[in-house]
Amino acid sequence: MLLVTSGVLAHLPMFLMGRMTHFRLYGMPMGTDMIAGMAAIVLGVGVAAYGLLPKNISRQLAASQDIVVTPPEDAPLSRSHWVLMSVLVIALIIDIMKPASLGFTIPGMVSEYGVPKATASLVPFFALTGTVVGSIVWGIIADIYGRKASILLSAVMFVGTSICGAMPSLYWNVGMCFMMGAAAGGMLPVTYALLAEMMPSKHRGWALVLVGGLGSVGGYFAASGFSALLQPTFGWRILWLLNLPTGLSLVLLGAFIPESAKFLLARGRREEARAVMARFGSRARSTTHAEGVALSRGNSVALTGRAFFGKLLALSLAAICYGLINFGLLLWLPADMVARGYSMAVSSKLLAESALIAFPTVFAVAYLYSGWSTKWSVVGSIAIALAGLGGVLMLEFTGSGSPVLPVALLIVGTNALIAMLLPYAAESFPLRIRGRTTGTVAACTKAGGMFAQLLAILALVPPLDVVSLIIIVPTVGALILVAWFGKETRGRDLRDLDPDGHTFAATGI
Repeated sequence: MLLVTSGVLAHLPMFLMGRMTHFRLYGMPMGTDMIAGMAAIVLGVGVAAYGLLPKNISRQLAASQDIVVTPPEDAPLSRSHWVLMSVLVIALIIDIMKPASLGFTIPGMVSEYGVPKATASLVPFFALTGTVVGSIVWGIIADIYGRKASILLSAVMFVGTSICGAMPSLYWNVGMCFMMGAAAGGMLPVTYALLAEMMPSKHRGWALVLVGGLGSVGGYFAASGFSALLQPTFGWRILWLLNLPTGLSLVLLGAFIPESAKFLLARGRREEARAVMARFGSRARSTTHAEGVALSRGNSVALTGRAFFGKLLALSLAAICYGLINFGLLLWLPADMVARGYSMAVSSKLLAESALIAFPTVFAVAYLYSGWSTKWSVVGSIAIALAGLGGVLMLEFTGSGSPVLPVALLIVGTNALIAMLLPYAAESFPLRIRGRTTGTVAACTKAGGMFAQLLAILALVPPLDVVSLIIIVPTVGALILVAWFGKETRGRDLRDLDPDGHTFAATGI
């Protein structure tokens, strides 16, 4: 961590050199201190990965095959649950704020680097490509190496990517933003998988959605709020430099994030595992050979068939539609508003107001998800996003009116969707592949944005009314598929939903 932070600090003199030109650094030569700083960041991330990820993993996995950890399905909420939820809300705000800032940096990049908007779109495209890669890779890492290690590795990479704010070249920004995207995309599914495993079934639904919703709305509000507050003074680069304090904060908060008890047992750290299980009401014991056979048979049934693939397809399509809206339409909206005559400060303020309108709906979404229906709440969020698309369509057709309401509907719908979609995926697939399947759905949330930004790079972005009309079609398809293939998970024990849990016992080790 020291190497990464030192590498970032080596770039700050370059940023401060631009204070007389409103922090425009284009064309300035990169000194040896900056080159050395980048080398220190790469080395520091490698050292952090080596230190966080366990060694002799094959032997450890073999040793853990006869250990099962009971999810705390019947445990009451404790102080540890509330602390974990609070920390993960902050983690998600920091995580979602990173890609949400992209739309607020593009106009400044276009102006400073003197490139067309299509060229500047390389930045969000590679950032979103990184999120797709990160969601899949981190999902695998989390299933093999542990949840906490994956989250902390993301935080270390966040710190390193803050040097985007001091890069005098557009293409250095492109490369570093891929790294930022990988870290942001990697952490998102891991936090949902961890929370799903730590919360009792009685409270799991509302806790997952509340944490996800507050993280999503908070991340978008933080991005737009910091843009409105800081860009007029420090320019667009300050939004990248914020990765330094926020990333360091996340590293410090890692002390409050527990590691998986099964992972600790596999490492031979039984006392730590007992402490985690005592805090969250979990228990563990060794399985018999017959129980292991039963588990493997249960897995083979659960992981195949039309119902499994239909559910994965439905959730993935809904995730793609979210990406098209959040990383396509909403990223293009600030530039569209600037083209209509609004200043960047006013555009940021309007979007921040829309996020504020969406904020109280998070609590309603959490209540509906846990108290009414998990499946139909997801369907309802897709319907609200459709209403927002219709509002933008009307706004573009008429050419008048305030964008706050339609954008608020879009933010409400998409944030409600992402708040429920990944928790719903985490509840809907077996523990053994939960990180990977949730990671796949998370990757799809960025895949739609990748396609949208590819259109921007090729200068093929149609007017926003046409964009809205195009996105409406797959969104309707996602609504129908989720309604058809989705399964109700409200209040159900994960052991009923997950064959990996059918033979878990209530005896301790």
